[in-house]
Amino acid sequence: MQKRLLFSPPQPELLPGSPIPPVLASQAMRQAYDLARAVAPYPTTVLISGETGTGKEVLASYIHYISPRARHPFIRINCGAIPENLLESELFGYEQGAFTGGRREGAMGVFEAAHPGTLLLDEISELPLKAQVKLLRALQEKEIRRVGGTWSKVIDVRVIASTNQDLAELVERGLFRRDLFYRLDVVHIHLPPLRQRPEDIAPLLEHFCNQLNEAYGLQKRFSPAAVELLQKAHWPGNVRQLRNLVERMLITCPKQLIEADDLPAEFRGNAGAGAQDTSCPTTLQEIVHRAEKEAILQALQKYSDKRLAARALGIDPSTLSRKMRRLGI
Repeated sequence: MQKRLLFSPPQPELLPGSPIPPVLASQAMRQAYDLARAVAPYPTTVLISGETGTGKEVLASYIHYISPRARHPFIRINCGAIPENLLESELFGYEQGAFTGGRREGAMGVFEAAHPGTLLLDEISELPLKAQVKLLRALQEKEIRRVGGTWSKVIDVRVIASTNQDLAELVERGLFRRDLFYRLDVVHIHLPPLRQRPEDIAPLLEHFCNQLNEAYGLQKRFSPAAVELLQKAHWPGNVRQLRNLVERMLITCPKQLIEADDLPAEFRGNAGAGAQDTSCPTTLQEIVHRAEKEAILQALQKYSDKRLAARALGIDPSTLSRKMRRLGI
């Protein structure tokens, strides 16, 4: 006798205007999107990890738009951009008179607003421990309670969390709840940094050139030598940095064919951005300059976030930004 499935996922339908993966040249990215397509029809919680700028939000929106929830809201909230005292009300909403300065009639939170669609919790590692407890309850019980409320509301929301940190390491350090980590880490998709998949750079350049040429009424492109040079770059900002570079060059370069010599100074030379300079420094200033640049690049590579990198280096984020500009990073 044939067994009847308790849950039969419908075939995904990609709505007009939905995001599609722009470049899947590397095996690592193809595997990531294959896993995304496999999990999209189910209500399973997904954890997406990767450095800043690798395309975590793009992947999350792709999962939503090929899922049965595609016609419902897709809402993103940055857990690191909201003050801790307001985070609970942003997540779960608040009732009338819950606190001074709120709307007289109260307000819904992002969980209610996303019902019955998808909620992306970006930078989940920045969520305070107190809020982690309430999030765990919402995920387990499938219901939320507004701040100042006395009743609970059942919700149907597919949760996707993203992070540029190692959550398992944060758990061991006591900075992230172990039970919440295992509740989020049902399906884990990791997006590798751009420097580990140089085969994606040429098609990404072509994709962004076509996109921006059409938007700005241009017909510019990169020469093979320029592309080869960019394939050797370090790309601490990953795909976001690459797109910004393309836009910068299309706007500022007067030539139709962008040559290697037209690229910013940090990308010229055999090593590209972030590479090691093999020449021997001859002055104390050169030695300090090189050591400072290497320390900053290592911090950016490890933490993938300027704020965290600055904290590790013991300086302010504004100071780090000034040093990066001065050092050509």
